[in-house]
Amino acid sequence: MVRVAIDAMGGDHAPGEIISGALAALTALEDLHITFVGREEAICSSLAKLQYPEGHVEISHADEVIEAEDDPGLSIRRKKQSSMVRALQMVRSGEADAFLSAGNTGALMAGGLLFLGRIRGISRPALLTPMPGFQGHPVLFLDVGANMDAKPEQLLQYAFMGRIYAQQILGYTEPRVALLNVGSESNKGNNQIKKAFTLCREYLPGFCGNIEGTEIFLNAADVVVCDGFVGNIFLKSSEGLSRTILGFFRQEIRKNIRYKLGALLLQPVFQKLRHEIDDSGYGGAPLLGVNGLCIKCHGSSRARSIEQALLKQVYPFVRKDVTGKLQATFQDLAVQLDGGDHDQTL
Repeated sequence: MVRVAIDAMGGDHAPGEIISGALAALTALEDLHITFVGREEAICSSLAKLQYPEGHVEISHADEVIEAEDDPGLSIRRKKQSSMVRALQMVRSGEADAFLSAGNTGALMAGGLLFLGRIRGISRPALLTPMPGFQGHPVLFLDVGANMDAKPEQLLQYAFMGRIYAQQILGYTEPRVALLNVGSESNKGNNQIKKAFTLCREYLPGFCGNIEGTEIFLNAADVVVCDGFVGNIFLKSSEGLSRTILGFFRQEIRKNIRYKLGALLLQPVFQKLRHEIDDSGYGGAPLLGVNGLCIKCHGSSRARSIEQALLKQVYPFVRKDVTGKLQATFQDLAVQLDGGDHDQTL
């Protein structure tokens, strides 16, 4: 049984959309158990409108809610009776195998570190998200905002985490891992990237060098690594551009009867494009590097995003014990680095 503690109160459309999405996942997975954490009255009100296998659903009451505008560090410590804190405590105590929330991102990251702790050998966790690849499969991208700065050694850690995730969750046998840079040459970029390039070339299997932003969506690599500052800007710019392009098409098509007729003929192409860039396809971003699974869904997540996060990320992550594989990998990596010439603290 895969047991998931869900912050039912986090997100713009909580608790209704959160609960609907989770229950949809239950219909596909017989060995999934969900605990909705939050205000019991609100959760029961949403559950009353839906059908679900009662033996697979529980409610854990929590009075407080960490709001989007709350200070992450202060709220995770002061709101001890919040839905997010209670759900994280369930993972720490072993009552749940994973935690999912569409709430305050900063609070989730602070809580993940505070309650679960880091995997030994990882100095900073990273948020990972799948990006659309137009050559047939997604591209994994990290860090997308967990840490604004990253040392070269931490970029190496991100690369290993992304590689393991690609193997275990997406089934890539030998994933190609690249560093996001301003050019593909080894001498390009700032000192951070140059040093990370040297480390990745020495220690990382499947390292394919630097990659430019223009190559990401063409599947030039399977995993792309950068610090959280660059990654978050790239992610939001990409999401904004895709929505703007689709909105532009809709607006222009309405202006002219010829455009409308052409759009009917091209409808299968538009549907395929929309499917490729749909950011709800994988539902959320795992916080890799903590001792347990934390999934951060977008604040505006609807039911489909929650469902997909459970089906495509939470369930296989727990079943394949990806956290255990990360622990074993970084234990071995620390031994390699300790025996080398580099003065690293991993």
